[in-house]
Amino acid sequence: MKMNNDYNHIYDLCKKHMHSYVLAETTDGSQVDGIITGLDDEYVYFAVPIGAEEHQNMSSPDDQRQFGYGFGYPGYGFPGYGFGGYPGFYRPRRFRRLVLPLAALTALSILPWY
Repeated sequence: MKMNNDYNHIYDLCKKHMHSYVLAETTDGSQVDGIITGLDDEYVYFAVPIGAEEHQNMSSPDDQRQFGYGFGYPGYGFPGYGFGGYPGFYRPRRFRRLVLPLAALTALSILPWY
């Protein structure tokens, strides 16, 4: 597919800042901070950090256990953690995937890692 010349500038910015932590602004005025993980002719792919409040709303596969021993064998580990190789091992996610159309992006700024 031939890319529209209007999107060439934002495409080039995304390509230049691939795998960088950026702030993207969309046409509706919302802002998203994340790492650009991929790019094609129509979409840009982000890894967006998950905040503490989003971690609380996410349920692990262990939350559905019947007897509440969702962290390895009973008596081992701590809630939300576990030991690799044991049933019930769950590592919390730190990022979620976000896909935005190039047409929706109006600005892209590099952010420092702190």
